[in-house]
Amino acid sequence: MLFNNIYSNKTVLITGHAGFKGSWLAFWLKQMGAKVVGYSLLPDTEKHLFKVLNLENTLDDSLIADIRENQKLETYFAKHNPDIVFHLAAQPIVRLSYSEPVETYETNIIGTLKVLEAARKTPSVKAFVNVTTDKCYENKEKKEGYKEDEPMGGYDIYSSSKGCSEILTSSYRRSFLTDGKPYALASGRAGNVIGGGDWAKDRLIPDCIKAFQQNETVFIRNPLATRPWQHVLEPLAGYLRLGQKLLEEGSKYAQGYNFGPEMNKDVKVCEVAQKVSEVWGNGKVEVGKADGLHEANLLQLNIEKAEKELGVKPVYSAEEAIIKTTEWYKAFYKNDTDMVDFTKKQINEFVANAQAKNIDWSL
Repeated sequence: MLFNNIYSNKTVLITGHAGFKGSWLAFWLKQMGAKVVGYSLLPDTEKHLFKVLNLENTLDDSLIADIRENQKLETYFAKHNPDIVFHLAAQPIVRLSYSEPVETYETNIIGTLKVLEAARKTPSVKAFVNVTTDKCYENKEKKEGYKEDEPMGGYDIYSSSKGCSEILTSSYRRSFLTDGKPYALASGRAGNVIGGGDWAKDRLIPDCIKAFQQNETVFIRNPLATRPWQHVLEPLAGYLRLGQKLLEEGSKYAQGYNFGPEMNKDVKVCEVAQKVSEVWGNGKVEVGKADGLHEANLLQLNIEKAEKELGVKPVYSAEEAIIKTTEWYKAFYKNDTDMVDFTKKQINEFVANAQAKNIDWSL
């Protein structure tokens, strides 16, 4: 009875369903009996999880399109009449935002507004989860984790675009969604998400895997920086739990929530790379030269609100998350593993570990 079986036979629309997190979410929802439809661009990488999991042929519908195409987006909503929307479509890379600032803002802010509007024009929609990031906060690199009511900000264009998305979410809720009607709108802010099937550029573990697979050395730009590393299934469980509560109780949960690891459990970049190397076997890691672009050294989230109000707690330690992630890539590159079955197995292991820790997502 995961998430009170709320998603069984529900129509779930995911924007960004072809991306890394979106593919995991779509796959998990199908396992729970949901009707899953998706609207997304394809990742600009040679390999991507959407293809590995054959989601184009196993989801109920999939449209490859840009959320900035207003008419196409609204037509898709009207075609499928979703019960709930998970909005993940975004320009998600910090470093890319330096070279593509206009596209980043257009996608992450105006694109989000267009999705919110498409949902408001679709009477079937009762709940909406806007997925942002831990980087939405004005990061002063303090040791205490950021709470949900702290100021939005962002040094770089990507981070500030997500801070703006959070402000938009709050403003839109107060302007158009009185008492959670026509739908209840919340946001989910996750930490540094890792997991199998991510081949995006300028991400630590994908960069490690690419180098190790080719017997090359991976060079780490900012080895002592710490991040709230978490396995991809951790925030997805948070989003799904939040979506459940929005469907069941509406405006009570129409707020922002942080999903991340336990406080003071952050791990340095160099430690992550070394652990990936250890699990992979004989990977070479060296400190490289920084390129001058700003990168935060410390970022932590306070997750007490999600624990108290949603019952969402971390299942894996950072080390366990790194191991699970690296094992997924090892299985993939063996070329003899059914990755659909392997991914399903990792989801089942995650759920079993949550149950063993008495983490209850059922009610």
